[in-house]
Amino acid sequence: MKIKCPICKSTTTWEENPFRPFCSEKCKLIDLGKWASEEYRIEGEEAEEKDKEDGETVKNQ
Repeated sequence: MKIKCPICKSTTTWEENPFRPFCSEKCKLIDLGKWASEEYRIEGEEAEEKDKEDGETVKNQ
């Protein structure tokens, strides 16, 4: 099966591709970097977490 890499849009195969759905390790790492730098976000309400030291609720930013 032929697929398009979501990063560089080049055509690659699904079978025998250890980096799928990406065409290469480079594109896989580019995608990981976008998640790490918060370029990609999942919409929703901001989560609240308990401050472990004083028990106050704080919002994540």
